[in-house]
Amino acid sequence: MARTVIIEAPGGPEAYKIVEREVGEPGPGEIRIRHEACGLNFIDVYQRAGLYKLEMPHAMGMEGAGVVEAVGEGVTHLTPGDRAAYAAMPPGAYCEARVMKAAQVCPLPDAISFEEGAAMMLKGMTVVYLFHRTTPIAAGDTVLFHAAAGGVGLLACQWAKSEGIRLIGTAGTPEKCQLALDHGADACINYRDDDWVAQVRDLTGGKGVDVVMDAVGASTFDGSLDCLKPLGMMISFGNASGPVPPFNLATLAAKGSLKITRPTLFTHIADPETCQQMARQLFDKVVSGAVKITIDQRFALEDVAEAHRALEARKTTGQTVLLV
Repeated sequence: MARTVIIEAPGGPEAYKIVEREVGEPGPGEIRIRHEACGLNFIDVYQRAGLYKLEMPHAMGMEGAGVVEAVGEGVTHLTPGDRAAYAAMPPGAYCEARVMKAAQVCPLPDAISFEEGAAMMLKGMTVVYLFHRTTPIAAGDTVLFHAAAGGVGLLACQWAKSEGIRLIGTAGTPEKCQLALDHGADACINYRDDDWVAQVRDLTGGKGVDVVMDAVGASTFDGSLDCLKPLGMMISFGNASGPVPPFNLATLAAKGSLKITRPTLFTHIADPETCQQMARQLFDKVVSGAVKITIDQRFALEDVAEAHRALEARKTTGQTVLLV
């Protein structure tokens, strides 16, 4: 049996329940993993609230790290006793142990702790696809990154610095702006200022940025388009402030033949070999010291509702983990 966080219907943080569930043995292509820590992400909020639909009841959580206890037939990249970490569908990581498909579970280097592994997989591989798999970005290019002091943002600041990419961040307080600067952002603007678009234009000599990376959504979308140079790319990869409303595609033409995409990590990691390669790319950055995983909040598994309240109130910085 394993303590497992579930929801029985969409709702607020109070919708979470902890139940005891039978774990069982892994079948072909599966593993059983016993968690040491689990990661907290905004996609968990979207799923819990019903923005992303799940069949109910459903276990929750998208990433974790721990020790492989057993492997099923056909699994060759993992063996019992291996340290491992993952971000994967379907949800179910908020638990002590689970049986799951092995394809997206990745061997975790000894130099990376379980807490770091749990905190880094979804956000870190998101940074990998943002900078390397969505649109060409080269040293010297300029990126505007919203919520630069958040979990993905602080990794993105460090990643951009290590690749020679200029990153202009936005954040909601002066303290969070300073945090982004401390992690490698070249500049950071308080997006509560009415003139953040003008400030981006000033910082780019009126030219605009090559790429916008935006997980905030509705409240930043229109301004983000105004920050792009002609032929620039808008990557909308989340909606913390609400979903982007429908808009006229002709707007992209009028603002300079702009490009736009709405990617998800799970499309990128659906192919097992691609997933493993992206994880190795992320691990290499962390082991080298170019990217450091900052865990600013730790909660016990039974305090998952409190953790979500902090996340939704934007009181968190860096990464948050649930300790099992």
